[in-house]
Amino acid sequence: MVDVASVIKFSGASIVTSAVALWLATNAVAQPAQWPDLGSGASAWNGIGGGEFIPIPGGPAPVTQDPNHIRVGNNVGGQPNYRISDVTNPNLMQWARDVMRQDNDEVLAGKIAFSPRSTCSPGGVPGFILMGGGGMHVLQTANQVVMIHEGDAQMRRIHLNVPHSETPRTSWYGDSVGHYEGDTLVVDTIGLNDSSFVDAYRTPHTEKLHVIERWRLIDSGEVLEVHVTVDDPGTFVQPWQARRRFQRESRPLEEMRCAENNEQFYSELMPIADSFDF
Repeated sequence: MVDVASVIKFSGASIVTSAVALWLATNAVAQPAQWPDLGSGASAWNGIGGGEFIPIPGGPAPVTQDPNHIRVGNNVGGQPNYRISDVTNPNLMQWARDVMRQDNDEVLAGKIAFSPRSTCSPGGVPGFILMGGGGMHVLQTANQVVMIHEGDAQMRRIHLNVPHSETPRTSWYGDSVGHYEGDTLVVDTIGLNDSSFVDAYRTPHTEKLHVIERWRLIDSGEVLEVHVTVDDPGTFVQPWQARRRFQRESRPLEEMRCAENNEQFYSELMPIADSFDF
């Protein structure tokens, strides 16, 4: 259930996060015992395994690293590099394969590889659950679930036990509705714009993208696992499935102001005024 005191005491919370905390303080409702308590409280959910989906055997696989280019991540003793997507994945439509091949060539030639965290952009769905550079915090009430990523205080809102809007307006995080099935939170998302990427390999998608997530606690509540089904008939030959896991980490929600932190390295990717407005 919601730990309102912990929410309000989050250190250095941004305006967006503070507004969520204030809302929860006045609207939080205790959950029945049969609902899984996915809330992070005074802890954070930290992604396991970098920004990678865990493939599920027996079906189409998510896009992975090109085997001809070794991936070097942060803090592993070598010079980090960017992900290069394997465009031979047979589940990709040709247009997506062409876009990704051109992107690979440009990155190998020296272009900075776009990622939501490097350009202060929303992660989209399911990209939100792969974002690095900070933990994820989950706040639950009887009517909605709010997921906040520390990086730039990116926030998803999932409305519970309601239908999708009849005319959803496309947006970065789309129209997410959810319900509980025993120990699992099931989230159905439509209405996503095509501005985000599906994964950390910069896989594009169309506005036909439909994502279903099944969130549950495992390992005595110390690990949060999400099973993802991705269906976009405009990009993929078949729907595909994968998993992502998060480890509980004891720490409060801290402020990370993306634009200020990234100006030195990514200014060419973000519009910056060259004069004062007044």
